[in-house]
Amino acid sequence: MRGWVFAVCAALGLSGCTAAEVWAPDEAVAKASYQHDGPPRLTLYTMINNRTGAGAHSSLMVNASERVIFDPAGSFKHETLPERNDVVYGITPQVEDVYTRYHARETFRVHVQKLDVSPATAERVLQLAKTNGPVPSAHCARATSTLLAQIYPESISTTWSPIRLSESFATLPGVTGRVLREYDSDDNSKVLDDWDPNRVAKAAAAGG
Repeated sequence: MRGWVFAVCAALGLSGCTAAEVWAPDEAVAKASYQHDGPPRLTLYTMINNRTGAGAHSSLMVNASERVIFDPAGSFKHETLPERNDVVYGITPQVEDVYTRYHARETFRVHVQKLDVSPATAERVLQLAKTNGPVPSAHCARATSTLLAQIYPESISTTWSPIRLSESFATLPGVTGRVLREYDSDDNSKVLDDWDPNRVAKAAAAGG
């Protein structure tokens, strides 16, 4: 099973992810911190191979006192988005859009599942993500499911399978889901290369 999980994660392009400690400076985290005015929410992302239907990656966006993405062993990185041990800060609506489009392409689709929760639950998940520590390569679903199992022990158990985690998450009352498909090439680095946060900021200030 571990070999299979490693293979699909590597196929998605996560080979650069290790359990090395990553710790952005306090100043960078404070500057990037973003508070979203939407409801407290957990958003589970499951990346799925379009050819085989196998799960390739799991991650979790948490909207609590701030909005972050817990992206265990993930490859989504940008110089303007500070990271601390797989927790990516500064998840504005524009960054959320870039994150999903970074993963969706001709060979992979993204299953997006949302669950509105209480402020206390969202905050607990946020703190669990922040204290989780660095996640080794190919442990994406295991890390995400372990975190969620602490919140929903009767519905979610630790698993190596992104698909199994997605199916378990779907059983929670109130979960909604949609599938994002795009047909760009597998060179997903272009999504980040084309994203200019300074241009986005100027457009927002101009009302565009």
